[in-house]
Amino acid sequence: MSDVLSDILRSTRLRGGVFLDARLTAPWAISSVVTAEACNALLSRPSHLIAYHMVIEGHVVLSVDGEAETRVEAGEIALLPRNDAHVGASGAGIAPVDGYSLIETSPDGGVARINYGGGGAPTRLFCGFLGCEDSYNPLIAALPRLLTIDMRQAASKDLVETSLRYAANEIVEGRLADSSVLSRLSELLLIEAVRHYAERLDENQAGGLRALNDPGIGRALALMHRNIAEPWTAERLAGEAAMSRSAFMDRFTSLVGLPPIKYLTSWRMETAKIHLGETRKSIAEIGYAIGYESEEAFSRAFKREIGLPPSQWRERQSGR
Repeated sequence: MSDVLSDILRSTRLRGGVFLDARLTAPWAISSVVTAEACNALLSRPSHLIAYHMVIEGHVVLSVDGEAETRVEAGEIALLPRNDAHVGASGAGIAPVDGYSLIETSPDGGVARINYGGGGAPTRLFCGFLGCEDSYNPLIAALPRLLTIDMRQAASKDLVETSLRYAANEIVEGRLADSSVLSRLSELLLIEAVRHYAERLDENQAGGLRALNDPGIGRALALMHRNIAEPWTAERLAGEAAMSRSAFMDRFTSLVGLPPIKYLTSWRMETAKIHLGETRKSIAEIGYAIGYESEEAFSRAFKREIGLPPSQWRERQSGR
């Protein structure tokens, strides 16, 4: 599952980082939501943000409107996939203050801090974000409003701990850790949270995430993401999934929400947009890289799916 998740996350160019070191003492309660301004160092115009809080010491009781309170202990991480406004507190029944009114910016551009509370039991949080410039991501849309994960039990525990230790050392010194390290750490956190959540979904719960747990459909998704230029057909994918074509088509469409070739085309177009926006590759090179034998065939497919020819779409992105 993690390989498919990694491929999907890379395609949307999620980037992340830690922007706040919060040092709190009970009693305390803070309301917050991650703003685009907090992410300016890494993202110029994020259209989607995921907030997360790493509990380094103590605990936090998190609440989102309409959801039950969730207690998050040291060593655990809470993610808010839709960046909902939320309240973090040392306990119940404490009136929250606006978190942004407490932020102390670093004069040298390092990580910002909050020092707040009543002098009781300490809590320390690293607050971060994952952001992308795409307005919709089917994986993120399928997630609940609040996810928690114990990183001590995570499959990528060692890598997360190494990245977190490096980031923590930098933050303690008042510096922003290397953006590539924090982006990778943020991505790992999301992968682990999605994996953990998807594993708990039962057969009656709909949504594309359940496809990642299905042996046959998960394998088909992994193959399409790893070999995007391969001339896949429904028959070939069904064979790889060890299913009949009709059973594969029904199962894939039920779990993912799209027929397999329609999903593949959509994936190819998202990949093409990344190359068009971030590289100087020619239209023909990009089309060939994602499975089209000619520039004309790629241009027709791109216009049919996106509404503009690839050259015109690239010009518009450059203008922005």
